[in-house]
Amino acid sequence: MTYKQNIAELIGNTDLLRIPSLSQLTGCEILVKCEFQNPGGSIKDRAALQMVQDAIAKGELKPGMTIVEGTAGNTGIGLAVVAKALGYKMLTVMPKGQTPEKEKMIALHGSELMLVDPCPFANPNHFYHTAKRLGEENEDYWWANQFENISNAKAHYEHTGPEIWQQTDGKVATLVSVSGTGGTIGGCSRYLKEQNKNVQVWSIDPDGSGIYHYLKTGEYKAQGSSFTEGIGIMRTVANFAQARIDKGITLPDDDLVTVSRAVRNADGLVLGSSSALNIAGALFAAAKSGPGKTIVTFACDAGERSFSKLWNPEFLSEKGIDEDRETIEQMFNRYKAVDNSVIVNVTGED
Repeated sequence: MTYKQNIAELIGNTDLLRIPSLSQLTGCEILVKCEFQNPGGSIKDRAALQMVQDAIAKGELKPGMTIVEGTAGNTGIGLAVVAKALGYKMLTVMPKGQTPEKEKMIALHGSELMLVDPCPFANPNHFYHTAKRLGEENEDYWWANQFENISNAKAHYEHTGPEIWQQTDGKVATLVSVSGTGGTIGGCSRYLKEQNKNVQVWSIDPDGSGIYHYLKTGEYKAQGSSFTEGIGIMRTVANFAQARIDKGITLPDDDLVTVSRAVRNADGLVLGSSSALNIAGALFAAAKSGPGKTIVTFACDAGERSFSKLWNPEFLSEKGIDEDRETIEQMFNRYKAVDNSVIVNVTGED
């Protein structure tokens, strides 16, 4: 008999899916890594497992201890899955205002949930500082510290990146990724560029995140706002510092709505907000790179976690977003016409 010993062993080895409609539109192979196939339903399962395994190996996480982490949702779910599978308790500290779907998922997977008021990072009551403080004040707590814990990027360097390389037979030309902690883009970009230095890595940022401005000026500065959750960094963290980025752009929420409807209607793939941003970024990269490229990005989680925002007409109307503003063909043509000056060339190359 062949079977897994526990649910944590189901993490990783996700499928790579071709998106037919966008591949035909662009003349590129637009491929998406189906991270919703992980047992916790998101790419954050990978980092959760690696961080816990490494902490156990180092003797930092011992039997009977509680894992604590501050998160916008998916890392908390992933850690809850791993904690239950390996016999630990879990406390998730989350800012209020995230989708109720994520709150319910955290509770469903057996984690205790502590909601805190959203506030700037400099505020000591920020969810990050709250989780850190709880970890430091309780000797039977272990703080995962997903932003600075480089086991996060290690998961993608040792597993996700090699999977992409193998699944594309080494033909991946472009990797497109958002950043929450920077672990995915950090680990994958390092691995893929070690295999082929010519692989192009695009950083895709939502309005209101500081990464695009940082790549352009060296300073983190927020401009605009976005309803995406858990995406965007306003400071340099250890995992993002590992990223080898060639180009950076920022895209508005309207584009997430357009691409999510197009892919759902044409291909049957229902995206969450971070996944929609990734695929919009892949479409942008295809528009500026020309046909014939193999472009890989991530479906970070499943679309139902974004039901109350991305898929909620009333919420979108309140944000002034028209679901029928343009077709995916119009969006692609708009991308092709965008002035190249809006693209940050991190390497200094055109």
